[in-house]
Amino acid sequence: MASIKMRATLGDDGVTTIKILISHPMDTGLEKDKKTGNTIPAHFIQEVVCEHNGTNVLTAEWGPAISKNPYLSFRFKGGKTGDTLKLSWVDNLGNSDSGEVTIQ
Repeated sequence: MASIKMRATLGDDGVTTIKILISHPMDTGLEKDKKTGNTIPAHFIQEVVCEHNGTNVLTAEWGPAISKNPYLSFRFKGGKTGDTLKLSWVDNLGNSDSGEVTIQ
């Protein structure tokens, strides 16, 4: 199951809006398991990268303060209908995922 849901739309003003939902626990390492009382180890996304036709348009460095299943939205100029956007992330445990979407 893919962890990334994305949508990209080109506005009448020539600006592309990207909306992203990432499925991830984003554990801080400070919470305790309610059943066992043991601390839940930190597990969070560290880096998010978005590329437009192979050119980087966003790099975000995240930490444990980002909420579970984070939502990200941003805008950039220069996209065209049919262009490809690729988003990828890497977490502190070395897990990663990526996804692509076409600008509508």
